[in-house]
Amino acid sequence: MSRRIETESDLESGLALLLKLDPRLEAVFKVAGRPPLRKRDGGFQGLSRIVVSQQLSVASAAAIWKRVEESFDPFHHDTVLKARAPQFKRAGLSRPKIKTFREVARAVRDGVLDLEALHNMPADEAHAAMTKVKGIGPWTADIYLLFCIGHADAWPAGDLAVQEAIRLAFKLRKRPDAKRMQKLGEAWRPVRGVAAYLFWAYYAAVKKREGIPIAAGGASSTRGSIEKAESK
Repeated sequence: MSRRIETESDLESGLALLLKLDPRLEAVFKVAGRPPLRKRDGGFQGLSRIVVSQQLSVASAAAIWKRVEESFDPFHHDTVLKARAPQFKRAGLSRPKIKTFREVARAVRDGVLDLEALHNMPADEAHAAMTKVKGIGPWTADIYLLFCIGHADAWPAGDLAVQEAIRLAFKLRKRPDAKRMQKLGEAWRPVRGVAAYLFWAYYAAVKKREGIPIAAGGASSTRGSIEKAESK
């Protein structure tokens, strides 16, 4: 069974292990403080909500998600597959996101994506299983694994807030890209997700605004950062 971040105690023990693995992070922790535990509902609904949040501010994503929930009652992969394009559009979903909704719903229905099975997979294996589905990019997979499942080793290497926090913390000349982030994260296994929590908190402390992952691709928010856009 992979390590989980489901309770405050889990986060506390994960932080203790992380600081033991990399004493450099003691300085980061002194600035960031103890990061808050952030949990989201999982399953098809939880994953769909993350899809909605891509490329949107927190406020815009929340408004669209509210309309999506009102349009689909119950919100289930079967109802999504039966819906016609106008129903999605009235909720505010773009054509690419409508396509992603359908691809994910079809993958869940057909057993191509077993969301329950992800709970018992190592982070890299679960990440690979998710990104095989068209429309689920690396950022979406990592955010789902970390916040919806609580996978302690999920590593959102493409998140700009985490990248920027690492640049600032380690005084790097430029922000590390996803490829370099993967290498940096090796030092923090099996609690790379806890490292992400810490760096989001560090970003918030230094930038004076929350570094919670929101949309990708240029939308701004006082609550969050801008993440790298995904496309498949």
